This record gives sequence, C-alpha cells and structure tokens, in this order.
Amino acid sequence: MKRAHIVYAHPEPHSFVAAMRDVAGEALASQGWQTSITDLHAAGFNAVASGADFGTRSCPEYLTYSLEQRHAWENASLDPHIAAEVRAVGAADLLVLVFPIFWYSVPAQLKGWIDRVFLSGVFYGGKRIYDRGGMRGKHAMVVASLGGREHMFGPSAIHGDLQSMLRHLLQGTLGYVGFSVYEPFFAYHVPYVGSEERAGMLGRLLHEMRQLESRPLLPMPRLEDFDDQFRPKPAQAPSG
Repeated sequence: MKRAHIVYAHPEPHSFVAAMRDVAGEALASQGWQTSITDLHAAGFNAVASGADFGTRSCPEYLTYSLEQRHAWENASLDPHIAAEVRAVGAADLLVLVFPIFWYSVPAQLKGWIDRVFLSGVFYGGKRIYDRGGMRGKHAMVVASLGGREHMFGPSAIHGDLQSMLRHLLQGTLGYVGFSVYEPFFAYHVPYVGSEERAGMLGRLLHEMRQLESRPLLPMPRLEDFDDQFRPKPAQAPSG
C-alpha cells in the first residue's frame, strides 16, 4: 500500500489551511493511500534546534548540529519527537507540506520541523544530494495558501514568480534531499474571499490530488551533469 505523510502548520484548527489538509488526506485515501498526519501546532512541536535534541553528544564542548544529528541517529539518542517524524517521513512514499505562506516562506514551526527532522546522514550528506539523496524514489508536494491575488505573481508581475520565491523549499530542501517534487498547489487571496470561492479552491485541490500521479514534476539538478567538485561538466558536442 502507498503511504503518505502530511505535515500541517497553522495555529487555527478551523482555518482554510486545515480544510486543505483534510481535502488532501481524503483525496489520497480515496485513491488507496494510507495517510498519517502531523499537526505541528497541536503537537506543540518545538521549532528551535538545539543541543537538547540529543541525549548524548559526540562533542559536548562544541555543538555542530549536523554532526550531532548523525551521532544521535546512529546511537538511538535523538529526541523521540524528532525520531518519530524521521520514521514517518522515511516510511512514506509521499510527503505533503500544508501551510500558509508567511513572508514568501514557511511558518517558523514548519521551518523548525525541517531543521530538526531532515537529518544529516539520513536525508543527505556529502554527494548524497538531489537524485542521489536519501529520499530518492519518494515524492513531495507543497499545498499552500496566501493572501495575494493570483495576478500579483508571475515573471512580469509585481511580486515575481512564486515558485522562484519558494526555491529554498522546493529545490533547496525537498529536491536537495532527493524527493521528486510535484508542482505545488497554491490557494490565492484566501483571507479575503467568500465561501463560494473557498469551496471552488478546495474542489480544485481535490481534483488535482486525485490526479497526482500525472502531475508535472519540477526540474532538479542531476549529479551526472556535474563533476566530483559539483562543477558543470562541459557540454558534449553532438555526434555525427
């Protein structure tokens, strides 16, 4: 059975973002997915990475967080809340992040979840990035709301392209650790529209989640196009 893990970040349990979380989960379940959900706010998930995340330290005198992540995972001394999330993501074929866009980024609690859960040595490390990352073979999708209108975003729009603004997440986080990243779903102008418009956006999300496997993937770097120092390889002249 296909497994999906949904990570939801919003402080209001009756928000439109909560409705998007529910619709995404229902759509996946209707297609035979087994789903699990982490509600970061309800769980009181701590957004701050610190030495307290590790029961034992390889170097108690100086904190190098990524190295201590490796040590703690290998020695089963990682904070149990973090370890549970690592296992949930590792067991899933699909990771879905559901959140409101704050300042062209994710809410602090979701950023903290990424910082603490995307372990060095498990999700990435050295040359284990992009198509060789720890999450290769898995998929990820972003489902997000925002206050701006759709016409405000795009190559010639006032704010520019929204996917480019979220490159730090789409490529620099999800793609970097090996996920094949689906084109994101955005719900625009959410705080200012009525119930009919909101219902229409939820209906569109339901339809698109049910068609997930035909959804376009975002282009990501391939390590075969770069040398051992991550410099681009010279273009190959066409043969013949």
